Amino acid sequence: MSNAIIEAAVAALSEKMAGADFDGTAKFEIEGEGAVIVDGTSVRAAEDGEAADVTMSADADVFQEIMSGELNPTAAFMSGKLSLDGDMGTAMKLGSALS
Repeated sequence: MSNAIIEAAVAALSEKMAGADFDGTAKFEIEGEGAVIVDGTSVRAAEDGEAADVTMSADADVFQEIMSGELNPTAAFMSGKLSLDGDMGTAMKLGSALS
């Protein structure tokens, strides 16, 4: 499944992950659009059912706000706009790599 929102998410995450120190796998599920996998410093569209150390789910608007820096990922999680499933430590490492 490839669409403009997933392609834009891959591009935005790739740019943010350039030079980052991240050694886990994380999946961003964008509600109604698909998912993106960050595996170390590589970023790609996720296959259906693909697993990761942590899965983060949000709608496209929240994801865009996080990528643009308008919304802190921790604040999004605490306010219920971003849900996590899996390893919280990996999510925190990814948050540090993205900031």
